[in-house]
Amino acid sequence: MRSPKEAYDYEFYADRLADPELLENSLALRTLRIPFLAVPVGGSRQGGSYEVTCSCFGLKVSDALRDRHGYPGIRLRWATSPHDCYVVEWGERSPMLRGRNDVATLGRFYGYTDLAIADAITKSPARRGLQTPSSATDPRSPASP
Repeated sequence: MRSPKEAYDYEFYADRLADPELLENSLALRTLRIPFLAVPVGGSRQGGSYEVTCSCFGLKVSDALRDRHGYPGIRLRWATSPHDCYVVEWGERSPMLRGRNDVATLGRFYGYTDLAIADAITKSPARRGLQTPSSATDPRSPASP
């Protein structure tokens, strides 16, 4: 664990969260080379997630977040294929898991500003386009564009 400001995606969240004070209680977690933020729930943010490449990292991230304020209901979602990541989740279940693929709904769920949601809709309506900058690339390959 590291200071939130050391996380690779700190500015990403600072620019997009409707409640940026959540960053103060965030944790920068490093499972491989680069630390990424685990942003707690609170304010308009109903849930969060952290992608990992294997179940062993998922269990370590789960243990690191368990019993911390802002990370209720820690669970590990198992990869369903070799191309999927394991995902540690907390808070409410993502609308994605209920079958919706709506960027605006996801943006509100993850507590982003209206401007960040509108920007994500115009740039990339991909299903994970709002959660973390690492979701746009294959997290198993640090050289991905």
